[in-house]
Amino acid sequence: MQIDLQTINIKPLRQNFDHLTARFGDKPASRYQEATYDIQQTYLYHYKPTWEPEREIFDERRTAIRMKDWYDFKDPRQFYYGTYTLARSRMQDAADAAFEFALDSGMADALPESARRLIVDVLVPMRHVEWGANMNNTFISAYGYGTAIEAACIFAAMDRLGIAQQLSRVGLALDGEAALDDAKTRWMDAAEFQPLRRLVEDTFVVKDWFELFIAQNLVLDGWLHPFTYTHLEQKASKESGAFFGLSSKFQNDWSAETTRWVDAMVKAAIADSDENRALVAGWTAHYAARAREAVEALATAVFGDEAESVVAVIDEAFAARLKKIGL
Repeated sequence: MQIDLQTINIKPLRQNFDHLTARFGDKPASRYQEATYDIQQTYLYHYKPTWEPEREIFDERRTAIRMKDWYDFKDPRQFYYGTYTLARSRMQDAADAAFEFALDSGMADALPESARRLIVDVLVPMRHVEWGANMNNTFISAYGYGTAIEAACIFAAMDRLGIAQQLSRVGLALDGEAALDDAKTRWMDAAEFQPLRRLVEDTFVVKDWFELFIAQNLVLDGWLHPFTYTHLEQKASKESGAFFGLSSKFQNDWSAETTRWVDAMVKAAIADSDENRALVAGWTAHYAARAREAVEALATAVFGDEAESVVAVIDEAFAARLKKIGL
């Protein structure tokens, strides 16, 4: 019996959904486009929110900025649920391998007491900052406008919860549950943490979601992450070798990737109008002054006489980043 195989071209009746055709033309859409663009409901709401009856469930008026197209907040990483979970799985596998290597090699047990105290007293309390960042990004996702930024912010919220757990893991490896109790006590009572704690708690009552995005994701992270994962890590590494770096691999990888996303969001907002640019510049200046105060208090406690130079380096790098963004 002879079998003839032939290739047949079947032209699809539709290339994509109507709303994607209207936005991108009659051509196949990417998975990111299908999962992101024009997904949020904009009309035919069933009811107004009982907690805020003067607003719709999704309402542009919840922020002072205005956008001609809220989907200009395009994620340069092209994250939707599938790509996000795959990317984070790879990062977590690499971080787990690095941390397990540090533990199996006896690095934690070999830490000198000064390095152990530096990590437990300064790094581990940062888990409370990460919990605050989780809360803030969840708020932005809930009250923001447009799936493009809402989805990316809920991904960021989950990232921050993961970082808080990673910091808890470091504390447990070094001093057991006592490290977490001590970290909370220091967060609540230690003088050097109070400017930072005050700033984090003040962000909880910011109602403008894009102002909160600037406060948390651009400014606070832009100051605190270089302090923690560059300068503090360098100091700890001089005394403890590679343990700090291996135990914070996830944060270092995550920060480099997330900075690109945050900068893209800010660029999109300020490019839309001069009014947006003025608002964002004002928010940035306000929160940068407070973030500097918080980092100065920590740097003074950790670096002593070298604190001024550490703060100056972070300030210079942050200013260069703002200039690159266009602020």
